[in-house]
Amino acid sequence: MDGSPASEQALRWAVGQARLTGDPVDAVICWALPTVYGRAPMSVDRELGRAAGKVLDQVVDHTFGGVRPAEVRTTAVPGNAAEVLVDRSQGAGLLVVGNRGRGGFGAALLGSVSQYCAQHAPCPVVVIRDGSG
Repeated sequence: MDGSPASEQALRWAVGQARLTGDPVDAVICWALPTVYGRAPMSVDRELGRAAGKVLDQVVDHTFGGVRPAEVRTTAVPGNAAEVLVDRSQGAGLLVVGNRGRGGFGAALLGSVSQYCAQHAPCPVVVIRDGSG
């Protein structure tokens, strides 16, 4: 979840699917330390993780008009989004991603994260295209 229209569409679709299968939905936001010389103190890691979790909660609430579906669990995870999603999809029944997020080229059919997930995830991958563009 990066707050992009495609990620919000993907979350809505995943919740609809979860209601059919009875499975939970893990909404994940990834974050990384800015590139700096040396290593940041652990307190910075914790603060960034908390801030990312708050952003994720806001995005989920916005996506569902303030009424969070019971199926949705949220997690903030440090690391590269593509690698984190593929790693977390181990043992999952399905990985749902938006076709493109906040970065990259707007005209791209697939973003780098969705393409990486489609190529490397150990489970089926559903790529949801944002219908607004």
